[in-house]
Amino acid sequence: MSKTGNIAGVLVALALISGIFFSTTEADTVMKEKTSFTGDAAGAAPSGWTATMTGQGNPVWLVETDRTAPSGEKVVKQSGIATYPLLLKEGTSLKDGFVEIRFKAIAGSNDRAGGIVWRAKDANNYYVVRANALEDNVVLYKTVNGTRSALDIVGRRGGYGVKLPVPSGEWHTLRVDFSGNRFKVFFNGRSVFEVEDATFTEAGQIGLWTKADSVTVFDGVSYGSLP
Repeated sequence: MSKTGNIAGVLVALALISGIFFSTTEADTVMKEKTSFTGDAAGAAPSGWTATMTGQGNPVWLVETDRTAPSGEKVVKQSGIATYPLLLKEGTSLKDGFVEIRFKAIAGSNDRAGGIVWRAKDANNYYVVRANALEDNVVLYKTVNGTRSALDIVGRRGGYGVKLPVPSGEWHTLRVDFSGNRFKVFFNGRSVFEVEDATFTEAGQIGLWTKADSVTVFDGVSYGSLP
């Protein structure tokens, strides 16, 4: 092959590589969303979210300023009392993807928890994974027609989630990756367990979750499709 032909071949290869890189980068950007409460007024309900609950009670979701937050900005705080307070993100519909949150459990004598909801059909049907500062554990559940039940971890029959330190008053990261019937849970950047279940297979909303008298604050929320 001539020198000119070699140069042309290299240029074509570089163009292809650049195209692939651009497409991948662009796809990654499209597949990831991040929402925060920075633009919301302190003392107001967060815009773009629907406050609801599973069961009974009076959940209270309000925006406040918290300089200790990883973002250094505003957070949303749940300070009411209900069976399971929920905050669903409007306009979301994910079947396979991920959700990652930052939360801090502040108070609660019966419970002190923060969690992620995904594939939610409504306030009574969804998956949820939560970390509890009173129990020092992380557990994944399904809620069907308002009834919650813990799911078995892959490779283990029975039991109740995994024991992990979840100190009160400290910021933690909780994430779930979900694809088909398989769900992988991460806590503070560490993979902790996987679950398989086929109760909810269609796309649904994502959201935030607490329990009972938990007083919990949440910082930014990242979500999207998995590359």
